Formats: sequence, structure tokens, C-alpha cells
Amino acid sequence: MKEIKKLLVANRGEIALRVLRSAKEMGLQTVAIYSEADRNALHVRYADEAVCVGGPQSSESYLRGDAILEVCRRLGVDAIHPGYGFLSENAEFARMVTEAGLIFVGPSPEAMNIMGDKLSAKQAVKAYNIPLVPGTDEAISDVEEAKRIAAEVGFPILIKASAGGGGKGMRIVNNAAEFEEQMQLAINEATSAFGDGSVFIEKFVTGPRHIEIQVLGDEHGNIVHLFERECSIQRRHQKVIEEAPSSVLTPELRAEMGRCAVDVARACNYTGAGTVEFLLDDQRNFYFLEMNTRLQVEHPVTEQITGLDLVKEQIRVAQGLPLPFTQDELTITGHALELRVYAEDPQNNFLPDIGTLTTYVRPQGPGVRVDDGFEQGMDIPIYYDPMIAKLVTFGKDRTEAIERMLRAIDEYQITGIQTTLPFGSYVLRHPAFVSGNFDTNFVRDHFTPADLDAAPNDTTAKLAAVLTAMLMTEKKAPAAATDAPASAQGSGWKRNRLGVR
Repeated sequence: MKEIKKLLVANRGEIALRVLRSAKEMGLQTVAIYSEADRNALHVRYADEAVCVGGPQSSESYLRGDAILEVCRRLGVDAIHPGYGFLSENAEFARMVTEAGLIFVGPSPEAMNIMGDKLSAKQAVKAYNIPLVPGTDEAISDVEEAKRIAAEVGFPILIKASAGGGGKGMRIVNNAAEFEEQMQLAINEATSAFGDGSVFIEKFVTGPRHIEIQVLGDEHGNIVHLFERECSIQRRHQKVIEEAPSSVLTPELRAEMGRCAVDVARACNYTGAGTVEFLLDDQRNFYFLEMNTRLQVEHPVTEQITGLDLVKEQIRVAQGLPLPFTQDELTITGHALELRVYAEDPQNNFLPDIGTLTTYVRPQGPGVRVDDGFEQGMDIPIYYDPMIAKLVTFGKDRTEAIERMLRAIDEYQITGIQTTLPFGSYVLRHPAFVSGNFDTNFVRDHFTPADLDAAPNDTTAKLAAVLTAMLMTEKKAPAAATDAPASAQGSGWKRNRLGVR
């Protein structure tokens, strides 16, 4: 066993806090790093020790592997947890960590390299008969050859960056006439975003659902899956609402996708927590998409339905311990939803917003979990991802989880910036979502900014009800208002009394 006594979290915000909390429960000493912009951040105050590693830009701080390793050396750190984003999937950083004699809480650099490139990932899983989307399995740069292959596969097709992610370097091509232009745009975008212009071609699966399977592997050859997450509610190819389990998977399909996910992990000798992503078409055929070699933003919904702490499992695996359970011992209990609360304006194409959290009050009560890294009065920095929090609800079934999420959204008080809370409420009330009949095109097919204007939120409805009641009371009995105690006569009391904010 490789003992970990002191853990450094090479990240910021809500994921840094989330990892630090689990580490503290395990009795570990903790170290936070921060940029100059995050000097007053909650994760900095929570850790046992905290060190500034540079300026506000990520390139000056959270992406500086050399500075992070120097902190580890000075403070006697045993292990590094990378969280997600930043250096979490950087194989070279993972290699630097191990060469420095430290423990990297994550997979091996070799596994990262294999799965970090979509083409090498396809090659690796071929031997396990994993279903793949029809297309090329190697990079292609000859436009005429690519056009010929696209015609064979059949339009519409998808041009994708081999080193891509987050929708960058991805182009949908509907016919041969626009192919050349779109391919060049994909190459240019991939080169700019990743320093690698390699692209490949896949059949574009129309109306797909995005289903991912959580896997865990240890150093003793044990690999299990922790069931699926439905991640089809997206904007700009990035997830906004996730849930577990999916409303469309049968037990048989779940078992088959889980087996394939385990085989994908086996194909690269995976250790730790990882996620295998699939596309599911309207005929319930599934295709391997990619593997994320890190903890996912949406991991809390898996924790809710399995009762496991994935961060603790990551740390135990990194210490060389075997998984304490088998596949047969894992079961699904209840249903969980996650809404990513972004500082974005849904009525303005989800553009990021910055400002001060003038009001910030978290929802509470049964089945509600908030993973965040902010408090009232703090500023939303311009330098990083605009996610404020992950709002998670859990219920005995999907209906209760949805009801709790709607209640939690209504209780979540944030002013000073625009957020995705109203969008979340809109989605969860929409018949397509409630019925489970939706796919990754939900925003395109069902949402326009005017929808948030057309459907007043709960606060607006309650305020209208209060004003109507006040007018009716004044018409019927003008003198009755003086019977209320003096402390109750203000309009603020009436709003609070009726739950209006």
C-alpha cells in the first residue's frame, strides 16, 4: 500500500472544495493552490494549507505544473488530485508527478495518451468489438479522399478533431457541396484550440442521446461500472442537465453498455475513475464516442444512486487498494438530477456573465445537494469556466427528483448576474423532458429565449397572486389592514409570509 498523508488539490472552485472535503473525512492533511484572482476563494480557506502559484490567468497559475510540483516539494505533499479541467487529462503532467516520486490520483499517463486521442481510442477498443460510429479510424487530410469517404458513409457526416473536446473542431456537413469549406474550418479550429489539426469523419447520428457509463478500476485488474448517466440536455455541445439512471435504458441495454464500458477501460489498463461516453440512436443502437480519463462534473448523480463517494474511491485506488465491491454487489437506488448553475444568460445565447453575487442563498431540505465554491458578495471571475455550482436532487424515483429540483431552483436565490436557473426550470417542466422523449437537440427543437419571457417563474406568479389578494382585500374591507400588528403591515412582511422573494 502506498500511504497518502498529505494531498494537494491542483484545481479551484467547487471541485477543489468537493475533493478537499472527502480528503478531510479520510483524515488526510490538505493543500490548496490558488491564483491571485482566487485569493479569497472558499477552497483556499478550507484547506489546511494554501499557496498562491501565480497570476489570474490559468496559464500563469493552475496550468503551471512546475510551480505545483515545487509547492509539493516544499510542503511534503504525498499525492496530487487534479479534479477536472486544467491538468486533469494532461499525460505529461501525470508523468512529471510520478517521476517526482508523488502519487497521481488518476489513471496512468499511458492510459491518458491512448484515450486522449479519439483515433487511438478507436484503435484500442477494436479488439473488444465495441460498437463504433461508421467512418474513418485514422486522421485524414486529403480533401478529395475525405469527400469520397463521406459519400460512402452517407450525409450528413461529422468532421471531428482527433484531439478535440467541448465541441471544438467539430463540423456537421449536410452535403458534398459544403464539405471542403467545413473540413478546412474544422482543421483550422482544431489547430487553434489543440495545436493539432488532425481530423476524422464519422456518420452524423441524427437525434442521438448522450449516455455515459461511470467506470472504476484498480491496480489488481478489477474494473466495474457504476451504471449510466443521461447527459442529453446540452448547449453548444456542452452539458447543462444530467440524470441517473437514464429513463430509456432497459436492464438488458444497461448491462450491455456497462460491459462495453468495462472493456473500453480494460483496453487501456485503466485505473481510477473514468467515464465512457456513448451515442444512443433512436433505434436504441449505441456507439462508442470517447473516454474521459478523469472525474466528471456530473459525478454526484452517480454517487447519489450508488451511495459511493467517488473521490474516496479514487484515493483508495491511488494507494494501491483493491476495489471493496464487485459488479454484482452494485445496485441502483432512486433517481438523481444535476443542474449546472452557470453564470450565463440563457436569453442571450447562453453568453457568460460576470459580476458580483449580490444575493446568494443556497436551497436546502431533503434530497438537495449543492456543490459550489462561492458565497454572497463574491465576484465571478472572468478568467475561468462560468459554472457557479452543481445543484443536485435525489428522490425515490424520477418524478420526485424532478419535483425536488423545481423546488430547489425556486429556493436558490442569486442576484447580480444572470444564471441558467430559469432555463433549468423551463426544461424540467417541458413535456419532452418529463416524458423522457428528448435528445441532444432539445435546445434547438424546444427552446427559444422568448420562452423564458412567456412563462413567468414561480416568484413572478406568487407576486401576482399576492398583489391580486391585496387588491381584493382592500376592495372588500379597507379598514381591515389596520388590524394587523404593526410589525406585519409592511409589504416586505407580506412577501416573506407568502414565500415571495
